[in-house]
Amino acid sequence: MRDLRGKTALVTGAASGIGRALALRLAREGVELWLLDRQAGLLETTAEQIRLDHGVARTLTCDLSDPQQVAAAAQSLVRQHGGVDLLVNNAGLAYYGNTVEMPPEHFQLLLRVNLLAAVQLTCELLPTLLDRREAHVLNVASICGLIGLGRVSAYTTSKFGLVGFSESLRAEYGRRGLGVTALCPGLVDTALFASAVPERPGRPPRLPPRWLMTTPDKIADCAVAAIRRNRAVAVTPFYARGIHALKRFAPGMLDLVHHLRRPRRTVAAPGGRAAESRPLDVPRAA
Repeated sequence: MRDLRGKTALVTGAASGIGRALALRLAREGVELWLLDRQAGLLETTAEQIRLDHGVARTLTCDLSDPQQVAAAAQSLVRQHGGVDLLVNNAGLAYYGNTVEMPPEHFQLLLRVNLLAAVQLTCELLPTLLDRREAHVLNVASICGLIGLGRVSAYTTSKFGLVGFSESLRAEYGRRGLGVTALCPGLVDTALFASAVPERPGRPPRLPPRWLMTTPDKIADCAVAAIRRNRAVAVTPFYARGIHALKRFAPGMLDLVHHLRRPRRTVAAPGGRAAESRPLDVPRAA
C-alpha cells in the first residue's frame, strides 16, 4: 500500500502510546481514521488532535476483552463505512512476573486482549478488506513475539500467536492483494509497563531502563514504512534487530544465557555442612 492518502484505517488502542502515535502519523499521511479504545476520554483527545490538524477521525469505545463488544464495533464500522483499507491491531496489556504466581484470570485476560481480540477483529473485517483493490493489516506484536524471555510468558505467548497469525494471513491472502505486517518493536516508552498487572498486589511496577526505550513516534515511522513496503516482519530498534539475528543464526547462545542465569541454592548436607550448590531442580513434563 504505497499511497496512503484517502485510505481509511481502524487503529485499536488509539488513546495513548503507540496507538496514539500511529493514529497521528497516519492522519498526517491523509488517512481517514476510526479510533478504538476503552478509555473514551483519552480516545476523544486523540481524535480532537487529529481534527485540529485538519484530519478526519471518528471514535469507537470498546472493551476488547469482551468478544460481543468486538463484534458490535466491527459490525458498526462495516454498517457505517463499509469497512476499512487498513486495520491496525495495536491494543495490548502486559504482565511481568513469575508464571507460577500469575493468576489464571490475568493470563486469560491478556490473551483475550492481545491475541484473540485482534484475531476476531481481523476475521470480522476480512471480507471487506479482501473486497478492496489493496488493503493491509498491521499487527503490533513485539520482539517478545520472536524471542521467548522469562517472566513474561503470557505476553510472549500472545505475541508469538500474533506473529504466527500474521504470517498465515500473508501466505493465504497475499495473492489477493492483502498486505500483512507483524511489527515487532523492542522496549517503547509508553504506559504499558506502568499499567502492567503487578506480580504481587501493592508492589510498584518494574520499569525497564530508559536508555533502552525508544519513542512511540519512531515506532509509528517504522510502521508506516513497513506498510508502504509490505514487509512481513518489521523489527526495531537496532538492539532488537541484533537479538533477533542472534536467535535466528545462533539460537543456542540465548538458551545458554538463560541457563547461566538460573537460580542456585545450597542444599544442606548430613551433619549440617553445606553441600555443593546446584541448579534448582524443576520437574519436567512427560
